[in-house]
Amino acid sequence: MASVGATPGRTPQGPGPREASASFPSPAPVPDPREAEEEEEEEPAEIHLCVLWNSGYLGIAYYDTSDSTIYFMPDAPDHESLKLLQRVLDEIDPQSVVTSAKQDENMTRFLGKLASQEHREPKRPEIILLPSVDFGLEISKQRLLSGNYSFIPDSMTATEKILFLSSIIPFDCLLTVRALGGLLKFMGRRRIGVELEDYNVSIPILGFKKFALTHLVSIDQDTYSVLQIFKSEPHPSVYKVASGLKEGLSLFGILNRCRCKWGEKLLRLWFTRPTQDLEELNSRLDVIQFFLLPQNLDMAQMLHRLLGHIKNVPLILKRMKLSHTKVSDWQVLYKTVYSALGLRDACRSLPQSIQLFRDIAQEFSDDLHHIASLIGKVVDFEGSLAENRFTVLPSIDPEIDAKKRRLTGLPSFLTEVARKELENLDPRIPSCSVIYIPLIGFLLCIPRLPSMVDTSDFEIEGLDFMFLSEEKLHYRSARTKELDALLGDLHCDIRDQETLLMYQLQCQVLARAAVLTRVLDLASRLDVLLALASAARDYGYSRPRYSPRLLGVRIQNGRHPLMELCARTFVPNSAECGGYKGRVKVITGPNSSGKSIYLKQQVAKAVNNATERSLVLIDEFGKGTNTVDGLALLAAVIRHWLALGPTCPHIFVATNFLSLIQLQLLPQGPLVQYLTMETCEDGNDLVFFYQVCEGVANASHASHTAAQAGLPEKLIARGKEVSDLICSGEPIKPVKELLKEKQMENCQMLVDKFLKLDLEDPSLDLDIFMSREVLPAAATIL
Repeated sequence: MASVGATPGRTPQGPGPREASASFPSPAPVPDPREAEEEEEEEPAEIHLCVLWNSGYLGIAYYDTSDSTIYFMPDAPDHESLKLLQRVLDEIDPQSVVTSAKQDENMTRFLGKLASQEHREPKRPEIILLPSVDFGLEISKQRLLSGNYSFIPDSMTATEKILFLSSIIPFDCLLTVRALGGLLKFMGRRRIGVELEDYNVSIPILGFKKFALTHLVSIDQDTYSVLQIFKSEPHPSVYKVASGLKEGLSLFGILNRCRCKWGEKLLRLWFTRPTQDLEELNSRLDVIQFFLLPQNLDMAQMLHRLLGHIKNVPLILKRMKLSHTKVSDWQVLYKTVYSALGLRDACRSLPQSIQLFRDIAQEFSDDLHHIASLIGKVVDFEGSLAENRFTVLPSIDPEIDAKKRRLTGLPSFLTEVARKELENLDPRIPSCSVIYIPLIGFLLCIPRLPSMVDTSDFEIEGLDFMFLSEEKLHYRSARTKELDALLGDLHCDIRDQETLLMYQLQCQVLARAAVLTRVLDLASRLDVLLALASAARDYGYSRPRYSPRLLGVRIQNGRHPLMELCARTFVPNSAECGGYKGRVKVITGPNSSGKSIYLKQQVAKAVNNATERSLVLIDEFGKGTNTVDGLALLAAVIRHWLALGPTCPHIFVATNFLSLIQLQLLPQGPLVQYLTMETCEDGNDLVFFYQVCEGVANASHASHTAAQAGLPEKLIARGKEVSDLICSGEPIKPVKELLKEKQMENCQMLVDKFLKLDLEDPSLDLDIFMSREVLPAAATIL
């Protein structure tokens, strides 16, 4: 605490023999508010899902703690095997699955299988069964309509609230409504997100959003790994051990140039939920193509800089709802809102024919300006950072200003009070001070004298002893009591009044939470498309063209996006798969000729789920098993699809099973097309052109590949010899040199054992030695 000293009877010039002073908490140094950046808090996100299944339909709702939002899927049909539900679980990976205890056999069997899935450890979901009465239709509607939602203004009447919620929640989807009701019941019982709060604190729900899995491309999780769409690897930093993994070399990794956390989250969502909606795809491509134009590069860079200030708005709104707002939250929100206004102004200057620009220009409403103006006029950022609490600027509340002025003038006033107190104290007391302690009040502080040993020595006439601290005695006097009555607890009064203003400001912000949520949605979308445009510019990507009339794929000079970054030279290849000809493409060629780069593989789920609109890539299927079995499995799988005729999926197969073609294991017809990787033999060398052409490889050229890998020439020659013997049906004989060498080793071992025998030992039985050592060794020597 700072102190102001004065010597009685003269102007204060320095400490005298008896010093009176006033002590008061000094302000901390005020940092530059531009240096106060938000530390993004990585709160572990939890997803809690509620599902109901009845008469072939699913009702699904889940709560995501990362954005405090409830997502729901309108009643959707599903097969008895609940494939749609499984896909939802794979995508959102919930921590818990809530459902009714009263379920049919299909759901019971599914939940039992889900609970036993060891591969989901350690994130295997908890299965929670609630009484069926908790999912009643009427009680679920009542829970939804009576909920406390921060995004609904308090000024709305009950009727207006019902109409507002009806515009968001599909009350005609009965299963979904019941799932929402059950989810709210579970959240209220578990107190999700507010476990440590008072019971009157409601669970923050910042919005209801619909999600759907229609018009999406179905991709299983293994395919994401095999194709390296995602690839996680341990983080090298010792400080990142707790967070676990980082993105390795993957398609997501090279395209993720997002500036805000929610842009990265949306990009990952687009990868895990790829859409078939041509309107949506073309809408995205329009934005990317616009920013690829050279004249728009400066605009793209400016927008990217603004997006860097779009922070975790849902987390801030959640804290506001729980009254846990931090000082940094106000500064971050202020920057976010002003950056959003910058995005709006920029997009208003861009072509309004592009949907995203039009949406940002229109939906970033004046509510944003109102929020920014309120925060800028009310919040004292420097004072808040200095005191580590919410403080307001001058002229906001005259009463607060008056109390702050009084608080500022206290040191000099208390010095005078201390001077008068010192005149009435024992002459042995050299100095004193009057201090102010929040919540306690004003106290007289004097140094402890050597004669003050016991507690009884602390008693001074006319003073009430309070406590001893740091060899200083603290008392209440008549004057300090008078100060308490006159000035009161200024610190607490100011803090309470500023907290009330903060609460009122929070209410203003929460009433406009909808526009802030929309800002995050559109800003993250713009962030993703700018990131993709940047990658397309650097890597030379071309815009794809979609046609509803073309049932297939046509690629001109396609490039593997990862391999071309790793290889010194990369040869592009074209591919076409459409109509009813060549729907099954069998690709043969030497090892390392580029077959696997041309495509990647997954089979198990493809056999059960592929349709005529599916693209199936198979790489070296059957390679890890017996040759005959592997060849038979591959032929059976391809014949299974060929039997479908025109409804056969589009299939690319890379294989080294040349017998598949030589033995004519596949039926002849227009559906099958044979391709190979173009090569050329130059003497003993094999030259790879990495180019796909029609035809069939006549050999695997394994010896050439082995030589390139650095294997010894003798080993390669022996391998070629064995291969020729197998092809000609002749028996394989061991190499004579190796056989003689082995015989000599066995002879030497037998001689060594004989020389170690003690022939003088009466217990030695030579017959046993002959039967156990000599006779078995003879078979390998002779």
